Parts: sequence; C-alpha cells; structure tokens
Amino acid sequence: MENKIIDAIIAQGVLPLYFNADETVSINILRTLYRAGIRAVEYTNRGAEAFANFTAMVNIRNSEMPDMYLGIGTVKNRPDAEKYIAAGADYLISPGFVPEIATYAVQNNILYAPGCMTPTEIIAAENSGITFIKLFPGNMLGPEFMGSIKSVFPKLLFMPTGGVEPTAESISGWLKAGVCAVGMGSQLITKELMDYKHYETLETNTKKVIETIQSLRG
Repeated sequence: MENKIIDAIIAQGVLPLYFNADETVSINILRTLYRAGIRAVEYTNRGAEAFANFTAMVNIRNSEMPDMYLGIGTVKNRPDAEKYIAAGADYLISPGFVPEIATYAVQNNILYAPGCMTPTEIIAAENSGITFIKLFPGNMLGPEFMGSIKSVFPKLLFMPTGGVEPTAESISGWLKAGVCAVGMGSQLITKELMDYKHYETLETNTKKVIETIQSLRG
C-alpha cells in the first residue's frame, strides 16, 4: 500500500492538508477535494477535535470514497501514530523527523513522511529506512535548497510543505528543482473558504492546481 499512496500523491502532484474544528466542515472539505480529483489527503492533528473528526472522516471515506488515501499530519510521537493508524489512517506525516515513529512505520510497512530541514535530518531519516521526505518549512528553504541537495539523495522523494502557493510560478520552481509533489495547506484550503463553506470555489481552485501541475510537467 505504501507504493500506491506515493503513486497517488505523485499523480495528483499536490497533497492538500487541513484541519477544521467542525466535523461537518472537515467531512465536506474531504468530499470537495475528492470531487476535484484528489485521492490522497492529509488531515492535521492540530486541535482537540482532531481525533474525533478524523474517525468520522474515515467512516465517510470507507462508505463514499474507498479509493481515497487519508493520512494524518502533525504526528509528533509514537502513541499518537499508533492511535491514528488504529483509527484508519493510511499514512503518517510529521513536522520533524521522529525516530520512534520511523521505527514503528518501517516495521509495519506504513508510509511515513517526516519533516526535514537540514541534510543531517534527511540522512537520519534515510538511514532509518524512510524514502519520502517532507521539506518543511518550504518557504524558509526554497527551491534553491532542493536543487542543491537533490543529487546527494538520488533514492529519496521530496515534497515541500509550507508557503507553496497555488500559482504556476511558485509550483514550477519546486518541480524544476526535483520535487515529486507539493504540500498545500492554507494557501489552497483557506480560512475564508472554510468559514464561509465555499466548497464550489475550493473544488474549482483544486482542479486548477492539478491542471497547472500537469501542464508544467508537460
């Protein structure tokens, strides 16, 4: 399944990520992203309601969107990782590299994308058996960083998250530098869209991002 999830992320070229305290809004955003063509989503573990919302989202996914891969982000320790996997998470994402999560993920053949900011962190992740790296925060590192380290890590896949904008200019810089996809949170799923439940706008914008990426890839 690990390879299928990676393939889905690469195919769509963008990994949308979000959190909303409202369960219904969280579910409706998931449905909206699915309608737009998204088949892998990251829900972030960033609020007291996150686990209950995620569990509800898994149930909806199972009944309505069986081909959607639902990952959990902002996972910072092994107990949380185990809890979310037990609840139905397909993969794990962290803001940093957490060795205990890497060990758990590798032992159980679970996709784990740790956030890395330095070559030292990337090496530690690679030596732990990790193959998919989240460059975070992307806006602090920039495409130039990716371009300068890519040849050192030929076997790894990279995805920047943080500050990537839904524009051809922003995305193209990263793709040219060698990333396999871009993570996109508040730049795509904005607070305004969530607050005012502008799901049609989100669907349109998401389709545009996917189309932009396909166009840039040629």
